[in-house]
Amino acid sequence: MTDDIDTDDGTNRAPATAAATPRIGVCYFPEHWPRERWETDVRQMAEVGIDVVRMAEFSWGRLEPERGEFDFEWLDTAISLLSDAGIDVVLCTPTATPPKWLVDEHPEILQVEPDGTTREFGSRRHYCFNSDVYREESARIAREMAERYADVDAVVGWQTDNEYGCHETVRCYCEDCAGAFREWCRERYGDVESLNETWGTTFWSQQHGSFAELDPPRHTAAEHHPSRLLEYARFANESVVEYNRLQADILRDANDEWFVTHNFMGHFDTLDSFSVGDALDFATWDSYPTGFAQDRNTEAVTEDRLRAGDPDQVSLNHDLYRGPNGFWVMEQQPGDVNWPPRCPQPGEGAMRLWAHQAVAHGANVVSYFRWRRCRQGQEQYHAGLRKHDGSPDRGYADAARAAAEFEELGELDGVDAPVALCFSYEDLWALAEQPHAPEFDYWGLVGAFYRALRARGLSVDVIDVSPGADIELDGYDAVVAPTLHLAEESLASRFEAYVADGGHLLVGPRTGYKRPGNQLQPDLAPGPFADLVGGRVDQHESLPESVETRLTYRGETYDFRTWAEWLDPDDATAVGAYTAGVAADRSAVLDHSFGDGTVTYCGVWPEADLADALVVDLLERAAVPHAERFPATVRVTERDDYVWVLNFGGDPVAVDAPEDAKWRVGEASIPGFGVGVVDAELPDVSIR
Repeated sequence: MTDDIDTDDGTNRAPATAAATPRIGVCYFPEHWPRERWETDVRQMAEVGIDVVRMAEFSWGRLEPERGEFDFEWLDTAISLLSDAGIDVVLCTPTATPPKWLVDEHPEILQVEPDGTTREFGSRRHYCFNSDVYREESARIAREMAERYADVDAVVGWQTDNEYGCHETVRCYCEDCAGAFREWCRERYGDVESLNETWGTTFWSQQHGSFAELDPPRHTAAEHHPSRLLEYARFANESVVEYNRLQADILRDANDEWFVTHNFMGHFDTLDSFSVGDALDFATWDSYPTGFAQDRNTEAVTEDRLRAGDPDQVSLNHDLYRGPNGFWVMEQQPGDVNWPPRCPQPGEGAMRLWAHQAVAHGANVVSYFRWRRCRQGQEQYHAGLRKHDGSPDRGYADAARAAAEFEELGELDGVDAPVALCFSYEDLWALAEQPHAPEFDYWGLVGAFYRALRARGLSVDVIDVSPGADIELDGYDAVVAPTLHLAEESLASRFEAYVADGGHLLVGPRTGYKRPGNQLQPDLAPGPFADLVGGRVDQHESLPESVETRLTYRGETYDFRTWAEWLDPDDATAVGAYTAGVAADRSAVLDHSFGDGTVTYCGVWPEADLADALVVDLLERAAVPHAERFPATVRVTERDDYVWVLNFGGDPVAVDAPEDAKWRVGEASIPGFGVGVVDAELPDVSIR
């Protein structure tokens, strides 16, 4: 994200890093409702405690019904009503939905599937990021809106577009993309011989004689070359980065006091939010816990998770999108939603619980999607804070209660995390291309280590370790790297320096297997990390659930899953070994002292108990205070001087805290799907 913004200028702009009172917002679509209703809507928003409203992300056809014929009067009126009520407005560039007249003028802006099928008009996100025509049109409508509202005090910031990449739209395979990919590779490699060498195109006779021969990885008889796929993923991501920066620059040119953000999605695979975020003041994301628990999760879907989501899955996204300038939740689930396989009603109070969860992880605004259930279109089965007849829905009271509680809590500082969790979208892409097991999932592997940290109450910063990233490890007492798959010497050197200076590192499997070009290292894994780890990988295997997967670690027996490596220690100490099968007695976990610090290398995907044991050992070596292990349905989080106790289960829980601790929200008995906030320290809080 961009650097912190100086706000000592008398404006009402409030970047996410400043100590601030958390606020409640909502997404509003005045264009869906009769104008005579708008004043009532705004009055009710103010009554419930809503301070921020997002508008206009899908409104291009209403704002410009014909080329050059603009209708801003309706949006002017809505902004004026909100301003009179003291509600801040976040506007959106409406480029996620190019109107029909533009598609008819320029059908070449439409996306193309790998098999050559064109994604036609009729939904959303039907444009190609590499279309010069569409970039020009996007710049034109963004500039028109920005100039119109540049001096409107109620407009405090902008969201670029909407949910880049939703519906698998980061990667397009049209002729515009083909030409842009060729030029991108030419700039990256200089000559085609370098490309052939880096990719290893002699395999299956895939050499290229010139850059003109390069095409996007379209439909083929067998799998594509993994280096080509990874490079196309990088190219497509950079196409979004450029497109987003185009819009951000236009908005800042109109008013450099506006913040600029984008609403990313949860557990999203094809877009690198770190690189897109370089042009933003802070990130926002769209949180739908009961949907994510069903379709983006490797964990079992229990009834509690159907009602309140998977707390660690949601929190991982909070921590992923929290940057130096904090983050917002731009779309918070308000009730039942339309898009997952099933549409369960959330537990009573869950919409309030989710708002507190976000704030505990550093959010300064939680904005519900949407104000009112829509009566038309694809999202009729998506709840709002109010029903489609205008009466309050279940989330309305939750939003009102959360708003009042946040006002009572007052200003909060940011999150101070003692532990960093390493994350790489490029590792995600490479492992998705060659998972070596249908169950191998990067998010699941990362989540295994993250869950163990959160079960001990740890605040966690998620940091970018992709090739070329500016990696800052100093200041963290402990670092967890679930895998460092694509690796070069400079990456290993950065971690060596951290550990040698007294840092403590836990590393997971498949580390150092590949070069950034997606070829195996010339040396055995962990490649450039071998000296740091103090050993090497002799063999690896992936195993189905039907095979017993157990090991001993420091004298105790634990389960693991999916992936196992047979490790040969050099000067490391083997502290874990397999108990059965062809790997019996082979090393599975290594400990190594390096300089003034320590490294643990875990060669398996750990199940929950093993992950907890590994994490606790790391925290104790690093002298990081932590709590007793919390139940799977309870999560405890620190922010500022407060501890949040969040109950994601349907049954009440009793909390032990110091007798003199003051409960700022709730009390020591927390109902199902409830929350408490206590003025205490993390190690002093436990569940009976």
